[in-house]
Amino acid sequence: MAARRDLTKKFAREYAKADKAGKGEILDALVASTGWTRDHARRAIRAANARKGSVGAQERKPRPRKYSYDALVVLQEVWRLAGQPSGKYLAAVMDDTLERLVRFRELGKVAPRVTDQVLDELRAMSPATIDRYLKPHKDAAYPVALSGTKPSHILRSSIPTRTSMDAPLTVPGFLELDTVAHCGHTLKGEFLRTLTGTDPVAGWTMLRTIRNNAYVHVHGALEWMRAHAPVPVAGVDFDNGSEFMNWGVIAWADKHEIPVTRGRPYQHNDNAHVEQRNGDWVRRHAFRYRYETEAEMTLLNELWVLVMDRKNHLLPCVKAIGWTHTSAGRKKRVYDKPRTPYQRLLDAGVLDKKTRARLEREHAKLNPARITRRINQIQQQLIELASARTQGTRPAA
Repeated sequence: MAARRDLTKKFAREYAKADKAGKGEILDALVASTGWTRDHARRAIRAANARKGSVGAQERKPRPRKYSYDALVVLQEVWRLAGQPSGKYLAAVMDDTLERLVRFRELGKVAPRVTDQVLDELRAMSPATIDRYLKPHKDAAYPVALSGTKPSHILRSSIPTRTSMDAPLTVPGFLELDTVAHCGHTLKGEFLRTLTGTDPVAGWTMLRTIRNNAYVHVHGALEWMRAHAPVPVAGVDFDNGSEFMNWGVIAWADKHEIPVTRGRPYQHNDNAHVEQRNGDWVRRHAFRYRYETEAEMTLLNELWVLVMDRKNHLLPCVKAIGWTHTSAGRKKRVYDKPRTPYQRLLDAGVLDKKTRARLEREHAKLNPARITRRINQIQQQLIELASARTQGTRPAA
């Protein structure tokens, strides 16, 4: 090992001064001398260069900015108005988002910077570049949430399980269900909950806030989802919480001839799609405050209409389509290209003419900036209501 370290140190000095072709030759020589893989040899050289006093320890001159400052400023505004998606998703809908924002004249404060050249720069940005440029403006720090799921032992043996290793679904209409507790920092007392239903095939998701987990409220939310689903509900899957594992929900499913499955206890990946929506749709937009009142429930349900319009129609998602292996032999998921749930439903060809026409009319009228403004207004109202409760005072009804 000492001989290898000395050899690596020698190669590191040459590696720091070499061009790209020279670096490749040095790596080949080091691999031949040590028996390492090229990846390990490259890491060893970089580690040797990073040590104090090494030739390569000096900081590399920063790469010049490829895109103009105007493009960066406009990108920040587009990202904000589009709902702050990741670069992978924003790049996939950049053309459509820019067209809508320009058509509705929503780039007001950055409008003087919007030129054909700037628009071309935005369309040319890769997802990694978008993420790199927007990094200072992202805040992903959220406190750990509490779980309001109480395990139910009744009916468990009579309901078949569906796991993450089962064959993937191919036809839209199946819903993964879960509830999110708006309990704040304690599960004591009564608080609102949001029922989430997501279609793993199309990504189409529906949200509905209810008073609590009593069957009468869960039943009302299930009926609302069945009435507003773009395709008939072909089956439901949920965790082992008592809000779903009860005779009332099972009777509702039997009445409408909807097959029921459940995930394994403590295996959240069995319901991965709805768990992801709980974080990205519910927690991200409603935060982690405690909500209890009718006024807050009305605001939350108005908020979900806007979030569903934005996420189902305007922002894309990806879907796992298979497996591959890395060069090291590890299994790796393969995903398709980002597409919106609306596009996936149209491509699936499962919509009847009436529903397709309705969705097309709704899609054409959506203004991402107006949606974002109203979302921000509702969020501010929710923050004020939650703040008043935290301070021990309740706002006037």
